Amino acid sequence: MTLIEVLVTIFILAVGLLGMAGLQSRLQQSEMEAYQRAQALLLLNDMANRIALNRNAAASYVTSAGPLGAGMTCPTATATSTQLERDKSEWCNALQGAGETSGTGTSKVMVGAMIGGRGCVVALGGGGSGEYLVTVAWQGLTRLAAPPAGVACGVDKYDDGAACTNDQCRRVVTTKVRVATL
Repeated sequence: MTLIEVLVTIFILAVGLLGMAGLQSRLQQSEMEAYQRAQALLLLNDMANRIALNRNAAASYVTSAGPLGAGMTCPTATATSTQLERDKSEWCNALQGAGETSGTGTSKVMVGAMIGGRGCVVALGGGGSGEYLVTVAWQGLTRLAAPPAGVACGVDKYDDGAACTNDQCRRVVTTKVRVATL
């Protein structure tokens, strides 16, 4: 009888420990999602501030050739580059994770931003209104509802065909920047 009680106790303890392990795994995943969202908000605010500070060239920040960031060749900026060129180069590198690297030499990998981070700047109201929509998109770890259809940054770039389809793993944050015409 005592042996059966010990076996039942061990079984209950094993189920409890497995539950705790699953909870720990889920917590780590949620922590990574929160980290990525925090990084995206920092980069979103960074570009919004850059546009506001260089308002005379605000229309030139529009990313009509495609988003900046993951999978893109970032524009290069030199000492003689304009503020616009430096801003685009720095933002693109930050979206790719240049703020934190792993490894050295030729094996150096940028790891300091979101997974697959991309950034877009779109002119609203035909471009003459002085309103711009700044968006940062990245790869989420789990499926959620897809972002609104009006936010096109990174659309169809985060589907892997199995776990993520119909942009359910695409995460986006957006903000409007209004530049006054003086």
